[in-house]
Order: sequence, then structure tokens, then C-alpha cells
Amino acid sequence: MRHLPTRTTRTSHRRVIGALAAGLLCTAGAAAPAVADSPAPAVATAAAPQSGNGLALTPPMGFNNWNSTHCRAEFNESMVKGIADIFVEKGLKDAGYQYVNLDDCWAKPQRDADGKLEADPVRFPNGIKAVADYVHSKGLKLGIYTSAGTKTCDSVGLPGALGHEYSDAQQFADWGVDYLKYDNCNNQGVDAKLRYTTMRDALEATGRPIVYSICEWGENKPWEWAADVGNLWRTTGDISDSWGSMLSIMKQNLPLASAAGPGHWNDPDMLEVGNGGMTDTEYRTHFSMWSVMSAPLLIGSDLRKATPETFEILSNREVVAVDQDPLGKQGTVLSSTDGRWVVAKEMRDGSRVVALFNESGSAQRITTTAKAAGLPRAAAYTMRDLWEHATYNTAGTISATVPAHGTVLLRVAADRKWAAHPPAVELGLNGSPLVEAGRTAPLTTTVTDLGRTPATKVSAALTGPSGWQIKPLSPTGSATVPTGKALTTRWQVTPPAGTATGTYDLTLSAQYRSPAGTRVRSSVPFQAHVVVAPPAGSSYLSDLPQLSSSNGWGPVEKDTSNGESNAGDGNPLTIGGTVFAKGLGVHAQSAVEFYAAGACSAVTAQVGVDDEKGAKGTVAFEIWADGTKVASTGVLTNAMAAQPITADVSGAQVVRLVVTDGGDGVDSDHADWADLRMGC
Repeated sequence: MRHLPTRTTRTSHRRVIGALAAGLLCTAGAAAPAVADSPAPAVATAAAPQSGNGLALTPPMGFNNWNSTHCRAEFNESMVKGIADIFVEKGLKDAGYQYVNLDDCWAKPQRDADGKLEADPVRFPNGIKAVADYVHSKGLKLGIYTSAGTKTCDSVGLPGALGHEYSDAQQFADWGVDYLKYDNCNNQGVDAKLRYTTMRDALEATGRPIVYSICEWGENKPWEWAADVGNLWRTTGDISDSWGSMLSIMKQNLPLASAAGPGHWNDPDMLEVGNGGMTDTEYRTHFSMWSVMSAPLLIGSDLRKATPETFEILSNREVVAVDQDPLGKQGTVLSSTDGRWVVAKEMRDGSRVVALFNESGSAQRITTTAKAAGLPRAAAYTMRDLWEHATYNTAGTISATVPAHGTVLLRVAADRKWAAHPPAVELGLNGSPLVEAGRTAPLTTTVTDLGRTPATKVSAALTGPSGWQIKPLSPTGSATVPTGKALTTRWQVTPPAGTATGTYDLTLSAQYRSPAGTRVRSSVPFQAHVVVAPPAGSSYLSDLPQLSSSNGWGPVEKDTSNGESNAGDGNPLTIGGTVFAKGLGVHAQSAVEFYAAGACSAVTAQVGVDDEKGAKGTVAFEIWADGTKVASTGVLTNAMAAQPITADVSGAQVVRLVVTDGGDGVDSDHADWADLRMGC
């Protein structure tokens, strides 16, 4: 039996594991068992052309309340109507969003005397039909939720549809429901294909067009069989509002491209954009990659509280057009070396959308070519930046320096009018962005012409925080930069003495003109890390500043276990009954970096799955030195005592501690780096 991801095992959360064999849970936004973080095998054969009901010929777009409200009291009729109003007022309806979907907890705990479902009278005092009527009056559609089991996933145990499929489907149709999300909890061990096919038939019997969303967490590989059953199917466990969760789910969904198409879509779960657990850069990556993957775009944040930046991301029509392209092709991975991802998506007009995605914690150059993306040979190409909303020409190179956790999204076409646009330039940074306060670090910048036409009157500028000294040591300008050539400038960067350790923003900017005289400005952000050399001797790494960290669930915890999603909610580090006073508590997938200054020799630790997860959790530990793996464990389980790990990090500038999921998904993967030391 597989187990729930960490966040659903607390009684304060919506799902609990019942005594049934089917007590593995999903969302109504909830987490279900995730599959391995490494890419799944590619699907051998393409699925049917489209689902039999003829709906969802492009991926559904809309809203689902779960990620922002769970089953809290704020999920009610007022919220749902307010979201519908915002769709209209903020232009989201015009951008393509149409479904306003209710997740779990909309119903009363018992059916009525006739076996009918009833709406919770506190949350929905006027009933579901009244809500549907209101949503329809706005030109939108209403979605609802239930489970293919005896009960839904909420701990209260609301009625599921198993054995009631035809009556429930008819009730949904009578209410005016347009979309059904069908979960997998409390399923009594009944065959998944049978359960989901029965509801398909029940929905069809109503005669009402209802988009059918299968939410069985990818357990039975629905991408292999569900194309003629549902319009979309979950390929993974539940997403959470963290970089690690989003990244893990993206990696599971990417290899399944051949299964997707009009009317039948891979569903990597709802959007977290705007919920606050990621940066705007990470949310743009989230939205970009979901669009490139032709995923359903279901907003999971409370739009009544959304920031302008959230609306800007969600309403970017050029990115939405990628997701909604009628050809219905999911993007495919061209390369992913060292966290430099290139994913290309074929569009109906013959263009290609290329996502240059940087998984790593530092800016990286990511490059491919028009040919590799599938475009025909041409003298030059038109290249549109879908976040900057600017158009360039390129001689064939598709390249950018991409910020940490960022994505550059480009639409490239073999367009005869390419010469009407200025040449694309790539801004680059060479050298280590690690610098000690009061000391000078050398950096080199480049402004490279990728276009078929030359860039003229080119100038570069490097700026940083107030008080930093940034001095050019070579020319910052050039009269002309021809195709494939670069303006290269050497710089000295000096943060003031006493500058606190941490991450600081630098910006490389360039100005140039096209042959027609069009002035172009471009910039790219970098991050400089002000570091302090570790003290001589042996130090606990939990007492030293981190260069960067990412964690699959909640923050990295100092000297306690991972706990749950909030900072400081962990317990004493405990592995196999042994308690440790010092170390780091993490959750797969995780990575934590430290500055070693080339002065340290070894990292040692006792590692394992924290006891707070009982018998659950499988993880593997890795230690990296300047990009080279220098130590690793096998897969460790909660049944094992703490295992020693030692790594030679001699001469390394950066030490990176990585925890992976052990190959079976991130369910309950609370990992401890106990007694973690570095000798310098």
C-alpha cells in the first residue's frame, strides 16, 4: 500500500487514511501518492484523437478553490460568486477562463431520504443550482467535485458517488453543472477503469455536456487508457505551493506528451500562482511550463486577494495562447543537462514555442537552435519573447541567460518578414557571483548578437545595490556587433566592508540599435552572494549561512525535523530512535548549498528518514562539490537506523546537499541531515 504525502497525514488537514484498502487520497486538491521524480517512461503509442464527448478540445481554463481554501469556512457561496465577478471584471473571462469549480466540502455529510446529495446549508444556503445560475449569468460555467468511492477525501466523510453514479450525474446535470472532478478516495478496491468508466456513462446518459476530470493520481497510468473515458486525467499526486513540489510534478508530466491532445489532456494538477509560497519568477515558470505542457489552467489562488503581479501572470494572453493552441500538442523535452531545460511545442501555425527553463539556483545560459526545435531551414527567423512582449530576428540560435528558477518563453517562426525586427541579443555573465564583503571579485559580461542583422551603437551597464563599487576594466560600448559576435566587458565588483551575508541583485543592461535605427533596451537579473569563509576547524553546517535552499514541503529547518508546511513546526531530529541535537530537517526533493571557499576538506553526517513519519518515507542523500557528486547513499527507509555519509570536498567553493525521493515519489519523505559537520 502506498502512502499519503506528508501534508495530508495531519488531522487538521482534509484527508485521513481510512481502514479501506482504498484510503490513498488525492486532492480535492489533496495530495496523493506521487510517482518517482525522475521522468517516467515515454508513452509508447498516442491515445485516441479526442474523448468521445467532444468537449475540452483545448485544455480547460478556470478556477478551483482547493489550493487557497481547502475546507475552511471561507469556501462558500459568496466566494464562488465573487470569483465569477472577478473573472469578468479583471478580464480573465476574455482571456479564456470559463470554469468556476467547487472542490470538496460543498455537500452535507448525509444524503437525503431519497438518496440525493444536498448542499451544505451554511456554505451554500441557496443550493448549487442557484450558484450555477449566477455563474451562467456571467457567461461562465460551473464545476463540481465528488469521489469515485463511498466517501470523498475530506476527513468528515462526505458522500461519494460509488454506487450512485447515475443518480448523482443526473443531479449534477439538473443543477446545471458543466464540469466534474472525480476523485479516488475510499474506492473499496474496485477497479479504477470500471469506476471511472461507469461515471463516464452516467454523465453521457444525462444528455448534458459535462467536462469529465479524472483524479486518480496517476496510479493506474490513465494516460494509457483514459482517452476515451475522460477529458483530462491527473498524472501525479497533489501539488503544493512550493518550488520543490511544482518541479517534481512538472518532471513527472513532461514525458507523457504523446498521450495528450484535443479532448484528452494530461493534468499535472491546479495552479498555485499567487498563493505566496513561490516567487513571481517561479510562478512565471509554473505558468509557462503548464502552458507548454498543454495542461489545464485552473487558478488555485483566492483572486479576491490577488496582487497585480498575480493577475499579470494569469492574464498573459500570449502565454495562454500557447496552452490553448488548437493543434493540442504537448511540448516535448529537447534537453535537460545540469538543470538547463529546453522544451519545444509545435503550434498550429507552424511556429514553435521554446521554453528555456533554469532549474538551478544560479543564472545559466540555455541554448538550442531553430532546427532542433523542429523549424524548417530559413535565412533567419522571427522570435517573440512572450513575457517581455518584444519581437526580434535570429539567425537560428535560440538562447538566453535565464535567471535562477526562471523561464524564458519564446515563439519562433520561419517568417519572411524577419528583417522588420531588430536583432536578438543575449546578455551573459561569466565568473563566480560569490564575493566576500570588502573584497573585489572579477566578473565578465557579454552582449552577443544572435540576429541575422548587426547590432549597432551597443553599450552595456552593470548595476548593483547602493554602496557597491562596480567598475569596468574594459570598454562598455561598441559601434557594431556583427552576427555571432559579442561585446565583452570585464568588471570589478566590490561590496562594502561589513555587508551582511546573503543574496543581492545585480542587473546587466544593454542598449543597441537595429540597422533601421530602432532603439532596443534589454536587461537580465543576476544574483551575487555575499559570503563569509567558514571558520577553521569543524563546524555544524546548520550554524553556517546557506547560499540557497529549495525544499519539497515547507522550509528547510535548522536543528529540527521538517514537520509540516510552516517554519518551526518540526520536532527533534530523530532517526531510528536516536535523537540528534544538530542538523537540518528537509523534505525530498531538496537541495541546500553552502560556501566552502576552497578551504574545507570533508563533510560528514548521520542521515535517514525522520521517525515522525512512522513507517513511511524513502529517500536518498547526495553530497556535491562544485557540481560533482562526491558521495551518496542508497535508498534509505524509516525502518533503518541513521547511516553515516562522508564526502571529500577539498578545494570546493560550493558544497551542495541533495535529498531525492528514493524513486517512489515524495510521500512522507522527511529526511534528516543529523550531526552535519564540515571540516575546514
